[in-house]
Amino acid sequence: MSEDLKRLAQRKLNFFQTLKAIAWAMFGVRKGTGYQEDIEKLNPVHLVVAGLLFGVLFVVSLVTIVGLVLSSFK
Repeated sequence: MSEDLKRLAQRKLNFFQTLKAIAWAMFGVRKGTGYQEDIEKLNPVHLVVAGLLFGVLFVVSLVTIVGLVLSSFK
């Protein structure tokens, strides 16, 4: 199992290309062919780290927006 993970971690896309692919996927504007190319090239380690990063940024932005809205009602 660890040999498979090592092989997958050697894929071609770098971390910033992974971030770009995830950003396109979050907006839902990625074409099917581009999606298939990304799946073949994405590094799963980068994918997990980028997913956690986007999740944290999403939660922080929501908390900030709610805080600004609630502070305007005081």
